[in-house]
Amino acid sequence: MLSERQNKILKLIVEKYIKNPVPVGSKVISKTINCSSATVRNEMGELEKQGLLEKTHTSSGRVPSEAGYRYYVDNLMELKKMNGEDMLKLQMVFRNQQLALSDVITKSLQVISDMMNYTTVVLGSKSHENLLKKVEVIPIDDENLTVIIVTDKGHVEHKTIKLKDVSLEEVEKTVSLINNLITGTPIDEVGKKLEFEIKPIIGNYVKQHEQLYNVFYHVFTDFTNQEINVMGRNKMLEQPEFSTNIEKIKNVFNKLDEKEILNNIEEDDDNNIKVYIGNENNIDSDVTVIQTKFKKGNEEGTIAIIGPKRMEYDRVVGLLDYMKKNIER
Repeated sequence: MLSERQNKILKLIVEKYIKNPVPVGSKVISKTINCSSATVRNEMGELEKQGLLEKTHTSSGRVPSEAGYRYYVDNLMELKKMNGEDMLKLQMVFRNQQLALSDVITKSLQVISDMMNYTTVVLGSKSHENLLKKVEVIPIDDENLTVIIVTDKGHVEHKTIKLKDVSLEEVEKTVSLINNLITGTPIDEVGKKLEFEIKPIIGNYVKQHEQLYNVFYHVFTDFTNQEINVMGRNKMLEQPEFSTNIEKIKNVFNKLDEKEILNNIEEDDDNNIKVYIGNENNIDSDVTVIQTKFKKGNEEGTIAIIGPKRMEYDRVVGLLDYMKKNIER
């Protein structure tokens, strides 16, 4: 257990390093807590022995270790109140009644990404947990139709498609085929079922089978891919930890492209805000993921903010808490 002075020193080092990624020396700390440099050095040495601080090769100062960040988040962090400017930017999105909930979430996460220079992610309900209930089509004109996909959870998606020289009768036969053969299939498996169960026989029912198959295949693929939305991917390049390390940033970018990796963000069933620092997440040891689940009506998912370990934890947790409350109200 740390002493009160050690807690103060560790908190100051973490917060100073978050603002400016250079090792923090004893002189800087001693001025703040009204204590001699020698005393602070001794305390920093103790914190280092406990694995909460690390010494760099280039400086006599210290930086927080992964364990130091974890101790800070669990014991020392004080949530920052949102400033008026941040709140106003997000309120403009949440008060826009013309936006669907999914658009509100995406736009507000884009605002946060721009404010914080971090990457943000929204994950919808897992596709495997949504079963196809039915497909419907509504003609708009001779060439354009709206395809409506309904899941067993009450989730509804629609997409406008364009077909050339295809009769409405042929479209309806295709929809009937899909509804008869693959209703009850998990959304993320519909593409495979279309390929192996619909594609081989669709030519027996409709003339323009190739065009119709391709259109419906892409509709379902788009629906599945909409489950994950990443905003501010390039913000990682603006962080000193990554801007000069090409291999590191390549690795992070590749992970952000892997659907399975991002889906793992959603595995925790806890509805509270969760903080995964460095090796606690599956993206990168120099990255922190802060996430929370949301649920409103039939819509549920996870929102996450991804940044360096040197993240403004107190501000990010406050922003996610604000978002969650506004989504669910």
